Amino acid sequence: MIWLASLVALLPFLAAFAGMLFGPSLTRVLRGTPAGSPLRNGPALIACAPVAVSLVLSAIVAFVVWRDPGERTGALALVDTGSVPISVGLQVDGLAAVVGLMVCCVALAVQVYSVAYMSGDRRYSSYAAFISLFTSAMLLVVYSGDLLVLYVGWEVMGICSYFLIGHHWEDRANSRAAVKAFLVTRLGDVGFLIGVIVLGVGAGTFQIDRIVRTAGELPQTTATAAALLLLAGVAGKSAQFPLHTWLPDAMAGPTPISALIHAATMVAAGIYVVARLYGVFLVAPSALAVLGVIAVVSMVGSACAALAQDDLKRVLAYSTISQLAVMAAGLAVGARSAAVFHLLTHAAFKALLFLAAGCVIVTAGSNLLAQYGGLRRGMPLTFWSMTVGFAALAGVPPFSGWFSKDAVIEAAQHAALHGGEIETAGWFSYAPLSQAPGAGPNSISVSGGIAWLVYLGLLVTVVLTAAYAMRAWLMTFFGERRGPYEVRDPSRFMSWTVAALAVPAAILGFFGLGASELRPQFGASVLSILLLAAGAGGAFLVWNRDPALDPARALGPVRTVFARAFFVDELYTAVIVRPVQTLARHVVIFDQRRVDGAVVGTGRATSRLGGLVRFVQNGNPQTYLTGLLAGVAVIAAAVVIFQ
Repeated sequence: MIWLASLVALLPFLAAFAGMLFGPSLTRVLRGTPAGSPLRNGPALIACAPVAVSLVLSAIVAFVVWRDPGERTGALALVDTGSVPISVGLQVDGLAAVVGLMVCCVALAVQVYSVAYMSGDRRYSSYAAFISLFTSAMLLVVYSGDLLVLYVGWEVMGICSYFLIGHHWEDRANSRAAVKAFLVTRLGDVGFLIGVIVLGVGAGTFQIDRIVRTAGELPQTTATAAALLLLAGVAGKSAQFPLHTWLPDAMAGPTPISALIHAATMVAAGIYVVARLYGVFLVAPSALAVLGVIAVVSMVGSACAALAQDDLKRVLAYSTISQLAVMAAGLAVGARSAAVFHLLTHAAFKALLFLAAGCVIVTAGSNLLAQYGGLRRGMPLTFWSMTVGFAALAGVPPFSGWFSKDAVIEAAQHAALHGGEIETAGWFSYAPLSQAPGAGPNSISVSGGIAWLVYLGLLVTVVLTAAYAMRAWLMTFFGERRGPYEVRDPSRFMSWTVAALAVPAAILGFFGLGASELRPQFGASVLSILLLAAGAGGAFLVWNRDPALDPARALGPVRTVFARAFFVDELYTAVIVRPVQTLARHVVIFDQRRVDGAVVGTGRATSRLGGLVRFVQNGNPQTYLTGLLAGVAVIAAAVVIFQ
């Protein structure tokens, strides 16, 4: 089992290596293929085949774990550091198996889609290689059995995101977005690394399974500090407030990269790590409370921002921040299974939405919603596929998002009504469990106020999500066409990939019915459907008054605030960026005028002194003889005078 999991992660890495090494030469060979052939854009086979094999192997791993549940671990090497050893190994359980399968599915869809989308791009070979490396790094995070090995995959993803977001680096917007993503996520990763070290040293091991089993034995201060530090990295990678600002700007990169980052890698990693180390967070209720507050601010604020965006990809970007916050909210109230379930369904419908958006953008030649309209008639495959994606995003029954989102809402409702009590049964193998006052034998408590805040935030998010999903759907596919382009579905590589993703986005929710905690509850479901109808119905009524206008006009003066995402970027620019730039300019001036001035002044003084010394060593014998005679005369005069 472990060797199969290692192959799942290794094959994309080998594909990346082969793509970098042989991709350019293969591209030159394939230039002789017929015009219009997808193979003309480079090593498509090198990019797609290994990920396809990884998908098959990950499916086998998931099937074996499903048939025989349990945890499998294996160490390839043990590095003796002199203090806490590092176990280079993998760990496969139900969580890792299902998330690994999800990563491979989305990665293969993105690679196949990119064959046509990136056709003719002269840097396709490096692009495909970085996608493979990105996939391998995420799989290393998923299957890792040691925190430091996990951290390696975590950092490699950050590097890959920099190169992929900035793929078209000649465009300044792309390069700036890549740098911003790199710097903001690195800021969170500083806290993440310190948290890993604190947790490993405190537990005496970096092995994840041992840390989770013995989490309750950690000193409360150590567990809380480690959990809060880990949340810094989670906020950066999963684009949660206040480190969320990089994700909307990352839309400057190619659309398939957006799909990969938003659905299966990078942003999913943060939520996955919290779920993987959930035992640590359960014994640090204050960290769960912080996670809950971050989640509420992120999901409501980002949903408001999505409601007023003019760019289709930015609508989906803010939607990703909001949906990731829904998962974080589930984790904050103890709904780990529901949060992971939503992670899986979100991967399906968000990959679908981004790749479908790519089809629309290729056809219309623009990202702007104002340039679309009436596309359903000429793009039936894209229309129906994207309809499924928007329905799943909004939580329309019986699409996948309805099942997973309702499971999170039901858990939040339970926590709110029971004073913040959350179940922890099955997480710990020791006794007794450190409990909050009034908690049962298999539960601990977070703040009841936090539970209510999370619950109400989720209900508001349901309304806002339905509204912005309806707005984007109507403006894209209905009304009159607002551009001079020809409306048609794009290449089969693109349109059929999108259609294939519509299947899991539609039916994946039914796979959760086997678990009692994931089954929709009548009360929560009715309330969710009513809120959904209110949000979607409101957006439709505003749009229907004049389909030629943007429904966001109904927001009035608040629209600008929402469109600029509450001016958080502007605040960071005023409070951080400009002061740092001013300080940097003064440092340069000080360096040039003081440090460099001192160095240059010392050089000039030495040169002048050397000139004076050189005056008597000029190579002229007459000068030497004159000096000699003058010296003799001075000595003689001194002898006569002082005798």
